[in-house]
Amino acid sequence: MVETVTSVGLPIDEQLMIKKNRIIPEGWNESNLSRAKRISIVTGIHGDELEGQYVCYELQRRIAGEKEKLTGIVDIYPAMNPLGIDSITRGIPAFDLDMNRLFPGNIDGNMTEYLAAGIMEDVAGSDCVLDIHASNIYLTEIPQIRINELHADTLVPLAKLANVDFIWVHGASTVLEATFAHSLNSINTPVLVVEMGVGMRLTKAYGNQMVEGIFNLMKELGIWSGEVAQVRTPMISQNPEDVSYLNASASGLFVPEVSHGVYLKKGDLIGKIVDPLCGKVLDEVRAPQGGMLFTIRDYPIVDEGSLMGRILKEEVCIHE
Repeated sequence: MVETVTSVGLPIDEQLMIKKNRIIPEGWNESNLSRAKRISIVTGIHGDELEGQYVCYELQRRIAGEKEKLTGIVDIYPAMNPLGIDSITRGIPAFDLDMNRLFPGNIDGNMTEYLAAGIMEDVAGSDCVLDIHASNIYLTEIPQIRINELHADTLVPLAKLANVDFIWVHGASTVLEATFAHSLNSINTPVLVVEMGVGMRLTKAYGNQMVEGIFNLMKELGIWSGEVAQVRTPMISQNPEDVSYLNASASGLFVPEVSHGVYLKKGDLIGKIVDPLCGKVLDEVRAPQGGMLFTIRDYPIVDEGSLMGRILKEEVCIHE
């Protein structure tokens, strides 16, 4: 059942509406709903991140094929920033605002604060929320869940069920308090922040992997009675020193020599920065440590200091 979560008026008699699709078992009434477990799938907070859109479609398609196995509520929010998605803009167009810096919002505030408050009210109380993001247009990421250490005790056990390759626990000093995830986690609604793929594109294999993880979470929460696939055992990092950052030493064209997700030894060639005008190699990008290349530059033009990749050190790549 498609519902309007919150809406505001726009110029020229238009209306900005944020919608969700609520999926419930056949024949349920209000009494069933009040006692039911609920999972919420949230995507599109950034308008140029579309990987979650495919997840929303595929999840609903598969539920519809076995609706009799649904034993709880699935709320799907495919476009939290519909203006951004329509205009392929990361933030809210015309306001130059990152929607993920507006939470928890203010019901008596301006238009954007009002929308954020309405979203918070609707999603709060879910037994689990997946806030699905893509990377930006410059980088490709393996499927991962990012958690701040303030909520690690609650969220890491859930994240292990979600079929991602990597769980990255960040220090409290890196927390942005105005994000959707932090605002909900702070009121005891558990939110897992998923990062995968690349901006403005779909990575179908990653989307399918995430859908399998959602079904596994639903099974564990008592929302799905059907069979689920065996999920991956993720790598888990809780130490900032586990990750090496690769930054460009010169401006030019980055030409990768390895694929995303490969395991490297210290000194292995990752790519070259070249000068297309003079036909020269400006720098060779080599692995500073052994491990997995879990982030790689997708957009080839780099400036000095541009992020070209991240490596998770070898010791962490050994699964628990």
